[in-house]
Amino acid sequence: MSLPAAVLASVQVLVMVAVSPLLVGLMRQTRACLEGRVGAGLVQPWRDLRKWMSKETLSALGTGWTSAAGPVIVVVSGLLICVLVPLVGAVPFPSVPDDLFVVVAVLLLGTVATDLVGLDAGTAFGGMGSSRQMTIAALVEPTVLVAVYALSIPVGSSALSRIVRARVEDPSSVASPVSLLALVALAIAVIAETGRLPVDNPTTHLELTMVHEAMVLESSGRDLGWLELGSWLRLGALLGLLGSLLIPWGIATEVTVGSLAVGVAALVVKLTLLGGALAAAEVFVAKLRLFRVPELLAGSFALAFLAVTASYLLVQAG
Repeated sequence: MSLPAAVLASVQVLVMVAVSPLLVGLMRQTRACLEGRVGAGLVQPWRDLRKWMSKETLSALGTGWTSAAGPVIVVVSGLLICVLVPLVGAVPFPSVPDDLFVVVAVLLLGTVATDLVGLDAGTAFGGMGSSRQMTIAALVEPTVLVAVYALSIPVGSSALSRIVRARVEDPSSVASPVSLLALVALAIAVIAETGRLPVDNPTTHLELTMVHEAMVLESSGRDLGWLELGSWLRLGALLGLLGSLLIPWGIATEVTVGSLAVGVAALVVKLTLLGGALAAAEVFVAKLRLFRVPELLAGSFALAFLAVTASYLLVQAG
């Protein structure tokens, strides 16, 4: 990896590790304010993370190496996504390709690791949550792949850095029909992938509704901290990807101190706007029944497929 790429990767990882818990705190605080509650404050996720990291890990009887390795894989995959997704800058990595297919594979790796953690304890809740999560993932990952692929056709490359750079150079492409279809499909997929309403309720502990919470019920201490940090990093990275594609302004196209500072500031603003808007929308949205979730995700896949078809037709017509 070249020096500029290594610097950009380090900046993105450090920024996302610092900002992702605050993003979760912002979303919780936004919901609390709209619901007439005081809320725990923006830095409460950081307090929770510090508490978990200072506690001893207790494992359920009968668990194996999966429960120990799963949380580490989840947080490492989250960090790798923060490296590969163009959040602060759109600079290609020569040694580590920021290809769309690689990013989706890393996303799936973290999802499978979390599911195995939920299954390893052998509890009814863990198996239920893992089963639900894999059902959702089977529909979400193809949607993410197809939606971003639609945006890659005019560029001629599936590298995320080249896709975002092309949108920075041609901002009018953001308002094209192909872009709108793909971004709507991607937004629905991001909501499902990160376990937000109406697909999952991150604040519930009811056995009939929880998905992510069911898989981490048997985790504690540092393992729980790694699992939560990994999920927060995935939330921040996917919202950041959506922000980079929807609002490409501020993305650094070269690695300099000034451009990186502007890129970090732009990323914080985008995450604040998208996170606040998502949290505000959740107040007015009810959770879907589990058997209605595939219908929503199938609709998002249909939008992504229409975006691919329209993109091919426009390229051929041009």
